[in-house]
Amino acid sequence: MTLQRERVCIIGSGNWGTAVAKIIGENVTKHSQVFEPQVQQWVFEEDYQGKPLTQVINATHENPKYLPGIRLADNIHAEPDLVKACSDSTVLVFVLPHQFVRGVCDDLVGKVNPNVKAISLVKGLEIKPDGITLFSEEIGRRLQIEEVAALSGANIADEVAREQFCETTIGSRSEAHGQLFHQLFDTPYFRANVIRDYVGVELCGALKNVVAVAAGISDGLNYGSNTKAALIRLGLMEMRKFGQTFFGGVEDTTFFESCGVADLITTCAGGRNRKVAEAFARTGKPIDVLERELLNGQKLQGSLTAIEVYQFLSARKMTNEFPFFDAVYQILYQGAPLDTIVKL
Repeated sequence: MTLQRERVCIIGSGNWGTAVAKIIGENVTKHSQVFEPQVQQWVFEEDYQGKPLTQVINATHENPKYLPGIRLADNIHAEPDLVKACSDSTVLVFVLPHQFVRGVCDDLVGKVNPNVKAISLVKGLEIKPDGITLFSEEIGRRLQIEEVAALSGANIADEVAREQFCETTIGSRSEAHGQLFHQLFDTPYFRANVIRDYVGVELCGALKNVVAVAAGISDGLNYGSNTKAALIRLGLMEMRKFGQTFFGGVEDTTFFESCGVADLITTCAGGRNRKVAEAFARTGKPIDVLERELLNGQKLQGSLTAIEVYQFLSARKMTNEFPFFDAVYQILYQGAPLDTIVKL
């Protein structure tokens, strides 16, 4: 008896989505007894030098807009039609900015395999005054998928694509699904560790972006390494407090995984949130203007998460209990002095 192999679709094609496509393209070939060789990747169609981006990717096996110079395996097929890309897939990999998750899921309702497995690489939370939504759970609810895993870690896309050693964390309640996703993502240079605390994995992936904004402001003010280290520690403590206050099941050990302290350090050293926040401190331009100027179409998570966290805490009259997160919001959106970040 021959077991049916898994068919993988990657939903998203920014720089992180493209780096992930490189890994998955290689691993489905390596684990050919588990996965079908062809991988669909949904690409939001854009013009690139007068041609559709999907056409360029399929012809050159490279995404020159978001990850130039990195070759993708021949088995990666860029598809501009979301439903067509996903229709026959048994594994969905969500790797797109969190602002677009709901719209993509709405387009897929009733159009995916009822037994599909899914994993969220979305770094963000939907935080509203009345509650917090994990994107793994939101994807699961909207598409009626019983369990959606999560992946997050110290994973700057360009470095991963250049095969510089790093680690990542997969959170999965199902041991079988965790093993499947381990085979899909783990490589000698991209070391994946599977844990059960998917909530902690996602929480860290969202809140660390707010801390990175503080690190960028520190750099923009020409503060030194001591100051940045202090801000990282203070931010980590508030991340932990937030998780354990509003999600009682978040485990302390998760903050010592790649998705926790390692991702926090990496993002505060070189991520896009740090970069834009430094420019904000140096130029005084609004965050949304700098996002357009500096990110080549990519989206900034830290500034949006800072608003959402503030609104959530404000609705509970708890902003004073999270002075670090409050300070980032006040600086970005209420005109507070930049050095508020060191006057907690």
